[in-house]
Amino acid sequence: MGLRHLTNLRALGWRQIRLFRTGRSTLPQAVLAAVGADPDLAIDHDLAAALARHPVAVIVSNPSALHMPVALESAHAGAHVFVEKPLALTLEDARAVVDAARRTGRKLVVGYILRHHPAWVALIAAARTLGPPYVMRMNLNQTSSGASWEIHKRLLQTTSPVVDCGIHYVDVMCQIAGCRPVQVRGMGARLAGDIAPGQVNYAHLQVLFEDGSVGWYEAGWGPMMSPVARFVKDVVGARGSASLLVNGEKDSSDLEAHTEARRLRVNRLAIDAAGHATATETVTAIDAALDHQTLCEREQAFLARAIAEDLDLSTHHDDALRSLAIVLAADLGMHERRAVDL
Repeated sequence: MGLRHLTNLRALGWRQIRLFRTGRSTLPQAVLAAVGADPDLAIDHDLAAALARHPVAVIVSNPSALHMPVALESAHAGAHVFVEKPLALTLEDARAVVDAARRTGRKLVVGYILRHHPAWVALIAAARTLGPPYVMRMNLNQTSSGASWEIHKRLLQTTSPVVDCGIHYVDVMCQIAGCRPVQVRGMGARLAGDIAPGQVNYAHLQVLFEDGSVGWYEAGWGPMMSPVARFVKDVVGARGSASLLVNGEKDSSDLEAHTEARRLRVNRLAIDAAGHATATETVTAIDAALDHQTLCEREQAFLARAIAEDLDLSTHHDDALRSLAIVLAADLGMHERRAVDL
């Protein structure tokens, strides 16, 4: 993700860019060497020294366990901050970053990439016309092997799939339901022996909302994962259903496939006076040129607009804290084998 953000910053016209290298990147060494050899790119290895240069904005896209300390110090230094999800690995740490940004008057944007995807915006809008309540069914299973499995194993050292990936889809569920989540349950399975001790590489959560809506999300990583039903993005309400569809079979370990959605299918239900139900289906094509790189560019453009127009990001922060609280509770419930009230 950091490499994509670097590319986008250059595309957006930023020329004075420095890298702070933590030494814990998940990128292949050949890629890191190529970045380090760029004569137009300066590199810092000390965060305090980097922040002493008074950057306008800091893009935090290092491993999840390092998000909070870099984001917090950057906000304290007076920089605007974009941080990839999750904002932190504890709710207390996430609140500390939000509080620092609000106290210093700096902009803090969290990388919820699906909020910038027209297909997902359309899905949420369509789903909202079909309920409440809602049944929200979502997953993203990745049959990763080789280099992609090595990246997943590094992620699993600190974060389970239900937190790393689930946070996106829980955020979508909260936008659709539009009401308070009240309970969540997590469950998982350890399907590989070469991942971090006590960790799982398959995880599933179920969240309940106060209006009776329910949602589930599953994520599995590794060469053993089945390619069957790996892309389910579906919402059902009393008045019909809405689904995102892809064109053909995709490589589930390909990053581009994770945000791909080429069609929105909506089935609207009508019931006549005699009680007979009739479904009317519409399928809307989505811009096929929208790749992952473009979505990252939209995220950076939003940060730039938030700075230039002094946008109030309070709701953005509250939403980020809410989705983080849900997935962390699901992760806790998974390990303790219980439902967690929110």
